[in-house]
Amino acid sequence: MMMIINTQIKFFWAKIQKNLLFLLLVLQFVACSKNETFKTESFKTKSGWGYSIAYKSKIIIKQSIIPVIIDSKSFSTEDDALKVAHLVVDKLNEHISPTVTKNDLILLKIKL
Repeated sequence: MMMIINTQIKFFWAKIQKNLLFLLLVLQFVACSKNETFKTESFKTKSGWGYSIAYKSKIIIKQSIIPVIIDSKSFSTEDDALKVAHLVVDKLNEHISPTVTKNDLILLKIKL
């Protein structure tokens, strides 16, 4: 009689352990899949460089000219375009307006 109870308890704990392990794996998968990030890319324009920002494989911002300035000219270097793109991504991650100001361009030392 005593042996039957012990096997039932072992069976119960084995089921609980398997279910907890399965639940832990599912939670890890969900946590990893929700970690969507913005992706930045630079591209060549006729007169310089621009950048694009994508979210979930969809381009949400495509900037071929330097924002804020009066002239419509592209970034002179790829590095400048990516600096501004990363600034915009930082603002998007902080849930603030992705607007770039002239002061931002000066702080990033963008060649105007």
